[in-house]
Amino acid sequence: MADDVLSHAATLSDRTIDFRRRLHRRPEIGLQLPGTQEAILTEIADLGLDVRKGTSTTSVVAVLEGASDGPTVLLRGDMDALPLTENTGLDFASEIDGTMHACGHDTHVAMLAGAARLLTDRRANIAGRVVFMFQPGEEGFHGARYMLDEGLLDATGARPSGAFALHITSTFASGTINTRPGPLLASADTIRLTVQGKGGHASAPHYANDPIPVACEIVIALQTMVTRRIDIFDPAVVTIAHVTAGTTDNVIPPTAELEGTIRTLSAETRSRVHELVRQVAEGIGAAHGMQVELEIVAGYPVTVNDGDFASSVHAIAGELLGADRSSVMKTPIMGAEDWSYVLQEVPGAMAFLGACPPDLDPDTAPGNHSNLVVFDEAALATGVATYAAVALDVLGRA
Repeated sequence: MADDVLSHAATLSDRTIDFRRRLHRRPEIGLQLPGTQEAILTEIADLGLDVRKGTSTTSVVAVLEGASDGPTVLLRGDMDALPLTENTGLDFASEIDGTMHACGHDTHVAMLAGAARLLTDRRANIAGRVVFMFQPGEEGFHGARYMLDEGLLDATGARPSGAFALHITSTFASGTINTRPGPLLASADTIRLTVQGKGGHASAPHYANDPIPVACEIVIALQTMVTRRIDIFDPAVVTIAHVTAGTTDNVIPPTAELEGTIRTLSAETRSRVHELVRQVAEGIGAAHGMQVELEIVAGYPVTVNDGDFASSVHAIAGELLGADRSSVMKTPIMGAEDWSYVLQEVPGAMAFLGACPPDLDPDTAPGNHSNLVVFDEAALATGVATYAAVALDVLGRA
């Protein structure tokens, strides 16, 4: 079966690449992606799928009904781009100023459409159904949550038995599948903090209450907090990446503002870090006679792969591609994903599809979210085949 699926995906390669390039030229950002939605609807129009468009977003849900009854499997491809000006020099580079598919979501859509075509060709041998989830708004817009709220998991009347997503990356060798059981990606929350001091003349700080050194003290103390209060085996990252204070060289400002991110790999540590950030910031402010206004904006939860499902993906990819092209990652990645919302509801997994161009080194190649990132399109057939093989495996377990 593995060789057959891979060869079938290879026959779709030209179509998959062409669709990807058309999407790449016309990227869109956020939850409303009308051009991308229309392109998807056109691409899958001849497949005889039950297609539904989102109401709150421009999502697309397409259902393939097999020839006989059986379980349901969900496959996802996200659709949205990033606010970057592309500098790759590709002849199909973005035609939209300041917008680029720098995280490879154009490839995800193209591979998912290819998998829909491959599986439709095998409809007569499928017992069950496949839900194809084309999702906008992954890049910080909580698109998956909108789709869940609109009834994604009840699209067929039977909740999925499993769910699978791929994410392309230039940081793994091309044509490899890389995943792990348990935490794969971190949670991501935003810190917004204002230190309220008292402004004055820079030559007479004793008449003022300078918030800048207090803000600096908070930044340093948060790093000490991470190393001294958080279990090293259940880690956290707290980074203050934006500091704003003052207008000129001889005026002490009344306030200093900090913004940053919190990343964790468990719900327990996430909650603990939230408590400690507040304790540290407010305590340091109080020690200097200042008020601290703190807001922690909850972002995506931890992306946790189901252990059994991730192990199955690893085994399927090994059979499909060869054992040397299917790897179990030693550690999670501290980026974040709204696929986490789906995995809170359905046993499933995400895997990374390596697509480093053959003339580059995965350790040094421009990565996702770079305006220089380039993906090896030869890997797209691997992605199509992996989507399809995982779906067929879930459907065959019933």
